[in-house]
Amino acid sequence: MLVREVMSKVVLTIGPAHTLRQAAALMSARHVGAAVVHDPDADGIGILTERDVLVSVGGGQDPDTERAHAHTTTDVVFAAPSWTVEEAAAAMAHGGFRHLIVLDGGEPVGIVSVRDIIRHWAPQRSRPAAAPAVTA
Repeated sequence: MLVREVMSKVVLTIGPAHTLRQAAALMSARHVGAAVVHDPDADGIGILTERDVLVSVGGGQDPDTERAHAHTTTDVVFAAPSWTVEEAAAAMAHGGFRHLIVLDGGEPVGIVSVRDIIRHWAPQRSRPAAAPAVTA
């Protein structure tokens, strides 16, 4: 199976000046664990993840004053929609991260996460059979 078949097509893009609170609120509202950070004054794009926010807040930093650019990963590994799920999983395992921005023609078209891969690999869960009735 290919990345394009399992990736989330919901791509949240924020600017580097967003506060961590703003970024977290946007990620929460869209039910995503990462945001693409686009800085028009810098080359390339970066990623801000829920873990980045957690590390900052857990370290005592103020989410109302901390800016996304200070917590953005800019040394990003990108996936292509034509990658296999196995290639994406290998890149994540090798790099120690949980999200890959998927680029097509240099533009972000999706994000694939470990959760997306697990959903693909895990067998569909069936409902457990009802417990037999007990009569006295």
